[in-house]
Amino acid sequence: MSAPQLVVHRDKELMAQAAAARLITRIVDAQAARGSASVVLTGGRNGNGLLAALRSAPARDAIDWSRLDLWWGDERFLPDGDPERNVTQAREVLLDSVPLDPARVHAMPASDGRFGSDVDAAAAAYAAELAAAAGPEDHGPVPTFDVLMLGVGPDTHVASLFPELPAVRETERTVVGVHGAPKPPPIRISLTLPAIRAAREVWLLAAGEDKAKAAAIALSGAGEVQAPAAGAYGRSRTLWLLDAAAASELPRALYPPATA
Repeated sequence: MSAPQLVVHRDKELMAQAAAARLITRIVDAQAARGSASVVLTGGRNGNGLLAALRSAPARDAIDWSRLDLWWGDERFLPDGDPERNVTQAREVLLDSVPLDPARVHAMPASDGRFGSDVDAAAAAYAAELAAAAGPEDHGPVPTFDVLMLGVGPDTHVASLFPELPAVRETERTVVGVHGAPKPPPIRISLTLPAIRAAREVWLLAAGEDKAKAAAIALSGAGEVQAPAAGAYGRSRTLWLLDAAAASELPRALYPPATA
């Protein structure tokens, strides 16, 4: 478990640009060290804002896109191509603009795929795909992701792990079907906390006044069942990337000495 590090940016635009630059560096370093890189994407306004900033970053061409594996932390269980699906939004914002290897883009199953409406079977299949990609060096049923990104919801949810619901309590499975999510659509697929914690680095993104209370709660010692964001951390680094509005309710003792 790594203690959280905080970086506070002036506004959400600067946060997205700085996070994109940081991600480029991490991917390039991982590819130089191991030949490839593995990143878990998040949706929502902050996740998509980061991808848009990455698309326009001059340094994006430093990445060898053909040696990058992309996974998702969660997905809305909707038909393929639905505009509300995280993968649909990611393709529109960035993925269709860069030379990725399609075999290394690991989208979560859609509701009109081979599992039909069985979200639990779809989740189990994604868990099997993760397990197949894990090597002996990963020491577990998922790859050791280089960077796993999560948006933080106003209720402290991350991925589709909502406070008090069964998915946030899962300790064995790496991927679960989520039923009755309080945020529509109610049926989703999500990585669990054990899968999230397999990442080398976990980045939590929060921008806007509506995220301020959630950030303060998660960073002030709350339990992970009540505040799932509090249970999201990486093996070597846990990084909270905030704008000034999202950081506005943090206790001064937590506020980082340096901001950007």
